[in-house]
Amino acid sequence: MSFTPGTDDQQRVREESGAHTYGRYLEEFEVGDVYKHWPAKTVTESDDHLFCLITMNHHPLHLNDVYASKSQQGRNVVVGPLVYSLALGMSVSDVSGKAIANLATEELSHPNPVFHGDTLFVETEVLEKKESKSKPDRGVVKVHTRVYNQDGVLVAEFKRLVLVPRKTPGA
Repeated sequence: MSFTPGTDDQQRVREESGAHTYGRYLEEFEVGDVYKHWPAKTVTESDDHLFCLITMNHHPLHLNDVYASKSQQGRNVVVGPLVYSLALGMSVSDVSGKAIANLATEELSHPNPVFHGDTLFVETEVLEKKESKSKPDRGVVKVHTRVYNQDGVLVAEFKRLVLVPRKTPGA
């Protein structure tokens, strides 16, 4: 099989070659399944500072070692939206790689801090799967994503609704 940029559906070519599928069709989700996303990600000071500066979040807890050393954590804390963004991104290949749209994020929480040098491990559980009543070519999947550090401590979690296509519309 050959590939010519711009003429082949890249996802179709990948799947036909036997490569891991990118995302899932509605039929491939099963309530109760848990996907352990790979690879894990070590959050560096550079990651945190760049994210803070790009997003204009200049809180000294994230950027100033002297200020952070006097906080209750005693050191810099990674900004929460970066932790969420990493977890969301790490889940794309297993959850939303075929998504038509991300519809909602619910119940986002950060029960414990993430520090520079922590490694994040992410898993997602399928909570619900519903076929669309108005459009037979799609459905909505609700998932719960959990983020743990290298010590197995829960550092973030959220639920989201994802609109995904069906592999065989109306079947």
